[in-house]
Amino acid sequence: MKDGVLELGEGSKTSIPRGGVNRGISILDFILRIVAIIGTLGSAIAMGTTDERLPFFTQFVQFRAEYDDLPTFTFFVIANSIVSGYLVLSLPLSIIHIVRSGGRASRKVLIFFDTAMLALLTAGASAASAIVYLAHKGNAQANWFAICQQFNSFCERISGSLIGSFVGIVVFILLVLLSAVALSRC
Repeated sequence: MKDGVLELGEGSKTSIPRGGVNRGISILDFILRIVAIIGTLGSAIAMGTTDERLPFFTQFVQFRAEYDDLPTFTFFVIANSIVSGYLVLSLPLSIIHIVRSGGRASRKVLIFFDTAMLALLTAGASAASAIVYLAHKGNAQANWFAICQQFNSFCERISGSLIGSFVGIVVFILLVLLSAVALSRC
């Protein structure tokens, strides 16, 4: 500005305060963590309580299908339970980020553990997806028959539990991206 005259391009240079943007990111982070808790805990419970019994000739001879018959499903339940526990423990840190928008070191810790939990959750969901695919389609070359024609309820529940886990994976990807944006703004 020269002598009180406003030059072109020198008008109001207002910007959004970084504290407000980081607070919004922290609130979204908290909400996404709650969504991920619901998805992963629901998946662990749905898979962990899945079982079905079919009578064979009489009531005394029965075929059964339970999640713990396959180690892959057991790994899926354990992975989802660990991730749910981590998410519950990370909620207080997320609340601290809402109250105080700083905290560069704690954001680094969160992004590290979020990435590790993303890897664990992806491993569990991918392994379980392969088994669910075999349960639905079978593999004629390996002489594995599809069991979903007989065990309908079992297959519906294990397929449904995968949905919650994959929702958790997408949420974790968003959490890592949000943390990276928040770190870049600090």
